[in-house]
Amino acid sequence: MSNTALATKTSLYNDVSAALQAIGVDPSTLDGEIKTRSPLTGETLLFLPKHTAEDVEAAIDRADEAFRTWRDVPAPVRGTVVKRWGELLTEHKRDLAILVQAEAGKSISEAEGEVQEMIDICDFAVGQSRMLYGQTMPSERPGHRLMETWHPLGVVGVISAFNFPVAVYSWNTALALICGDSVVWKPSEMVALSALGAHTLLARAIEEQDAPAEIIQLVLTDRYAAEKLLDDPRVPLISATGSTRMGREVGPRVAARFGKTILELGGNNAAIVTPDADLDLALRGIVFAAAGTAGQRCTTMRRVIVHESIAEELTEKLVSAYQTLTIGDPRDEQILVGPLINESGFQGMQDALKAATEQGGTVITGGNRVLEDEFPEAYYVEPAIVTMPAQTDIVRDETFAPILYVLTYSTLEEAIALQNDVPQGLSSAIFTENQREAELFVSASGSDCGIANVNIGTSGAEIGGAFGGEKETGGGRESGSDSWKSYMRRATNTVNYSGELPLAQGVKFL
Repeated sequence: MSNTALATKTSLYNDVSAALQAIGVDPSTLDGEIKTRSPLTGETLLFLPKHTAEDVEAAIDRADEAFRTWRDVPAPVRGTVVKRWGELLTEHKRDLAILVQAEAGKSISEAEGEVQEMIDICDFAVGQSRMLYGQTMPSERPGHRLMETWHPLGVVGVISAFNFPVAVYSWNTALALICGDSVVWKPSEMVALSALGAHTLLARAIEEQDAPAEIIQLVLTDRYAAEKLLDDPRVPLISATGSTRMGREVGPRVAARFGKTILELGGNNAAIVTPDADLDLALRGIVFAAAGTAGQRCTTMRRVIVHESIAEELTEKLVSAYQTLTIGDPRDEQILVGPLINESGFQGMQDALKAATEQGGTVITGGNRVLEDEFPEAYYVEPAIVTMPAQTDIVRDETFAPILYVLTYSTLEEAIALQNDVPQGLSSAIFTENQREAELFVSASGSDCGIANVNIGTSGAEIGGAFGGEKETGGGRESGSDSWKSYMRRATNTVNYSGELPLAQGVKFL
């Protein structure tokens, strides 16, 4: 459908169009089958072209061909592309944030924070481009050198979700590019404009640095056409972010051809609050992690496990804090809680609240739809707090909405057991001023999650640390630390400069 068919040009449409133009995309040239919708108002923004399965295959062809040139470019030179991308992201931080806000419903502070994550990972990757270190090991044979080297992997397929439209792409792409890989990106159709904006800025950086244009490919398509990525042996790595259900389909399918995966799937994150906690600190950490982004983060806090001696006091503080949360169109910078992504997200929240009450829980605040008269096509809700007598089935399930379950415990060992007794294993936290409790929580006997925090909430990871989780969260790691190794292949090299041919382990032959 042509964008000229849109009946009205609202202020939101005008803001999005201006942001696209500033980035380098002319909205008047766009048309197609993908309808971009804003959860802020429910209105249609623009229509974008939809790629077919044949288009996806052609994108893989181009990326594979470009890889064969890109892999031989020195890594520090590859880093200049990522450096320039970071500069362009800095220049257009507000523009890209406007697109993220319009499509994901975030406050402008959170949207700009997401773009800042992109800038930060570019900085990290540029430094990493000079540190793709291998090791030299002592050889048991005289006149031999034993070492390992790291080499580019190939085409990396990136599949990303709606809730972080651009940051997760950058975590993968900045590292993949400095490692010498090419990238094919399949973003969520719900955030296609944000993806187009991020892609356009990177394409400009590539052009300015005289790198092969084909090393990045953007495919705007549905899950069925994108399945080409899962099955093509020229795509040795798939990095997929989404639900555990999606991961159950992606993981085995890629493994069947012996491909690699980085899976970032569901989270059911908890904070333990002990009697030795600073309750005011805990309160601030809990409220942001539970209600921020309207509960639509994989690291959203979904459970509070609080000691029975302070449960009533903390619950009262939480209810009072929730009643001060401003809910509405986050283009107003005083608004803290924006909309759910769509009707399906709202219905999922209502179904979960119903199940919680049927399983013995009590909704003590929130859960209602608000602003329905003002925004009939958008879904704003009050973040909910539910007290639960036990960790029932609904508590152990992830609902992608702002529901916070409150459970109590009597011993720290019991609290840690509750924290771990869910299928997911992404993020976790403990609030305590007791050093022994803190150390136990981050020990091997403590949290079983990929992220274990002390005196901060479950959301807001920095790019310097590896991001990811265990169990049904998928086991993948992205962003900082040594995550770069996922985008490369390791080779063990033995160099014989002795003039003799001794065999390892003293084996004699001939």
